[in-house]
Amino acid sequence: MKNKKMKIARIEKDLSQEQLAELIGVTRQTVSMIEAGKFNPSLQLCLAICKALGKTLDELFWPEEE
Repeated sequence: MKNKKMKIARIEKDLSQEQLAELIGVTRQTVSMIEAGKFNPSLQLCLAICKALGKTLDELFWPEEE
């Protein structure tokens, strides 16, 4: 499942994948894989992403109800 909410939040903050990766201490490839839904980040990494993007866990990582 792609993480479109994370990608949109990153773009709204005017951050590249590289810039976000630097803020949270991972590689650009890790950010890319999370956005593509190919990597399941740890809770610690999710919290770092939320802090960097000014969002909550629910806003970025809770699945949409269908």
